[in-house]
Amino acid sequence: MEPRLVIETRDARGVTTLTLHRPGLHNAFDDTLIAQLQERLEHAAHDEACRIIVLAAEGKSFSAGADLAWMKRMAGAGHEANLDDARRLARLMHTLDQLRVPTVARVQGAAFGGGVGLIACCDVAIAAAPAVFALSEVRLGLIPSVISPYVVRAVGPRVARRLFLTAERFGAQEALRIGLVHAVVKTDQLDVAVERVLCELLEGGPSAQAEAKKLVREIAGRPIDDALLDDTAERIARLRASQEGREGLGAFLERRKPAWAAGRDA
Repeated sequence: MEPRLVIETRDARGVTTLTLHRPGLHNAFDDTLIAQLQERLEHAAHDEACRIIVLAAEGKSFSAGADLAWMKRMAGAGHEANLDDARRLARLMHTLDQLRVPTVARVQGAAFGGGVGLIACCDVAIAAAPAVFALSEVRLGLIPSVISPYVVRAVGPRVARRLFLTAERFGAQEALRIGLVHAVVKTDQLDVAVERVLCELLEGGPSAQAEAKKLVREIAGRPIDDALLDDTAERIARLRASQEGREGLGAFLERRKPAWAAGRDA
């Protein structure tokens, strides 16, 4: 029986926490962890009761990236085996990035390589002040290839060029400055800060949040032309006429909580 390297919990609000559970190896990726996290994410993607996913980790580190023993094993394999292996990691990052529900990275410790990729794929990232980060692949004669679309999008190409080339370590405040994380808090305030974001997210309509994520993905970088104007007009017209849109507007006008937030504390 394979060890449980990803632990899933869910509260009554529909907040699902996926915890990387390989603390003795700093939550480093291997093929088993990748497969388990992929399975959990795919299950959550199709579960209507899931409102939010929190990606967390056990132990001192968030994730040290690739497990060196796994990498050594793959270095001895052929091109096709390496390609299949890399595609599984690429699929994991893509799945996390494309999830319909909001995702929050709870970064309690060091994140290197692929761990930085996971953070960049999440909608919101909150780091404890002692956390450190690095994209250290070039020091192993490698590149941060499959995570690069998400990291470059998060920090921009100019910053990415420096970090990819120097492989330097940087702290949480620098991660905040470059846009990799959204907030930095004291370690004993990390759960409070995450909970504050969860409460904000739970106020939003689930369908609207899924559409908002899709909106950002699909309009980023597009020219502001007639086609884009028509596209954005069509999106809001469709949502205004939707059941969730009518409920949200009705609740606002009637000064009550909408159905998706009813029963929760104000």
